Amino acid sequence: MATPATLPIANPQTNNTTTTTQSQAPIATPAFRAFLSRLSSSIRYGFSQRRPWSELVDRTAMSRPDSLAEAYSRIRKNLSYFKVNYVTLLGLVLAFSLLSHPFSLLVLLCLLGAWIFLYLFRPSDQPVVLFGRTFSDRETLGALVVLTIVVVFLTSVGSLLISASMVGAAIVCAHGAFRVPEDLFLDEQEPINSGFLSFLGGAASAAAPSVAARV
Repeated sequence: MATPATLPIANPQTNNTTTTTQSQAPIATPAFRAFLSRLSSSIRYGFSQRRPWSELVDRTAMSRPDSLAEAYSRIRKNLSYFKVNYVTLLGLVLAFSLLSHPFSLLVLLCLLGAWIFLYLFRPSDQPVVLFGRTFSDRETLGALVVLTIVVVFLTSVGSLLISASMVGAAIVCAHGAFRVPEDLFLDEQEPINSGFLSFLGGAASAAAPSVAARV
């Protein structure tokens, strides 16, 4: 006697699980990948524009400025020439300050993660749901802005960042005022009044569309 054919039986629970998994887009959205790619390219390009550190610490090129006007002129020229080196110095000062205060570093990382996962690169069709309440994009943005203000201005994190930035800026200005720029030659494509962080503009332009789409 022939064996009856076995009919396939679909498992509703498995199908629902698969559908739910597919509907939840991961954080690695195209906008996030584009941002990381542009940021990586901008950082590599920026470091390729770094001047030799031997030029930065050349003691034979150091002299006291005769006036405030000369000091300002030196700072302006040196900022354009050593801008990548100066940004690196500022980053090292900030990193040292944050590493010496682990709690502040942890708070900043949590704040950055909140911006990334809850607003900047969250899929627009997935609202934020907390404690059974759904928050719109504007409500999420407002809450993140308020949280950022509280963290930066009402805690020790803000004073730490400001003090570290002031120390780094003082080091940069002191070096720029005493470094004689006569032996430095700017590239023709880099005017003196170019932005201090102009080499990182590509990463910001990559993130702008995803932010503008939510506002």
